[in-house]
Amino acid sequence: MKQFRRVVVTGLAAVTPIGNDYQTSWDNLLACKSGIGPITAFDCSQFDARIAGQVRDFDPGLYMPAKQVKRMDRFCLFAVAAANMLLKHANYAVDPAKADRTGVNVGVGLGGIHTIETHHTKLVESGPGRVSPFFIPLLIANMAAGQVSIMAGAKGPNLCTTTACASGTHAIGYAYTDIQLGRADAMICGGAEGTISPLGVSGFTAARALSCRNDEPERASRPFDKDRDGFVMGEGSGLLLLESLEQARERGATIYAEVVGLGASSDAYHMTSPPEDASGMFLAMRNALREAEVDPSEIDHINAHGTSTYLNDLCETRAIKNLFGDQAKNISISANKSQTGHLLGAAGGMESVFSVLSLYHGIVPPTINYETPDPECDLDYTPNAPRKRDIQYALCNSFGFGGTNACVLYKRFEG
Repeated sequence: MKQFRRVVVTGLAAVTPIGNDYQTSWDNLLACKSGIGPITAFDCSQFDARIAGQVRDFDPGLYMPAKQVKRMDRFCLFAVAAANMLLKHANYAVDPAKADRTGVNVGVGLGGIHTIETHHTKLVESGPGRVSPFFIPLLIANMAAGQVSIMAGAKGPNLCTTTACASGTHAIGYAYTDIQLGRADAMICGGAEGTISPLGVSGFTAARALSCRNDEPERASRPFDKDRDGFVMGEGSGLLLLESLEQARERGATIYAEVVGLGASSDAYHMTSPPEDASGMFLAMRNALREAEVDPSEIDHINAHGTSTYLNDLCETRAIKNLFGDQAKNISISANKSQTGHLLGAAGGMESVFSVLSLYHGIVPPTINYETPDPECDLDYTPNAPRKRDIQYALCNSFGFGGTNACVLYKRFEG
């Protein structure tokens, strides 16, 4: 029987509200800087929620020709820019003779919402003849993976996982299994999202999901804090380059971490709310540990989904307690969304980048804005300052609408 191959992380890239590359984003994360501010992408004066984690000063022309820029929605621009940086960081180029051994899996939650808004307006105001022939290719969610594949020349598996806010984590998890099983030797994977638009913001506002702390945007995203009042929308991309250990060693790559487990589950409960017993979240984390054959007592760090909504933070805390028991108090938990907002389908990609960096550098990032403890959320959320810690394992959690749950377990690489 064919043995599973070991899978390692050899490249990192990010475009986030706190930095247009992974290093700037990481530095600002540890400096407790917030990327959340007033929305400037459109006139939101009539909206209840007027704040977001926007990617600012982003120039896609640095990563692709101007002609291509015009033929991509914002989420694709983030993905292609991040993939360009990823390959440079990993010192990796797809070998044309073995192009089918490198694949792409980029998770996207909503796709080209900017494109839909623009072309629907053209349809209503000027008729069907004004809708661009590029309308469909611009908006479909799998175009991020497609454009990355074209840019890189990668002819292996080309996929898009669309599982709401778990999209990026699912993408990394299933890219890991593609390498494990020998379907590919390397995978560009993670998430991308660009939905800070009138329709996106109004939709989440109507669902009563967003914080309306407009006068204090930097303090609005406050995971696990008693005074949390909803999440803050974010945008961007986070990507990893995964490779088989054999290939990474053969080419002398720097190895940042090892991927050792994927856990997935469904709540089978409600469109948007988790069950109060947190059973789905529990199963996803448990399944990741079981696959890796890791005991709960060995987990040092959890990068939490931590959205800053009442039910998510409460249920995630319950799931951690249910799985880890007394050990839960000893785990250092981080909620990156306190600084970036919620990147939706890109969240798991960005947070995986930060999870890997936490392992590599031995630093737990903070959860900022943790000011008023919630008696029901009483674990160690690494409040308001980073902390040095010798981390052996980091669990990255993502949970999405539709009751979909994903967790990827990363391990410090030790040869």
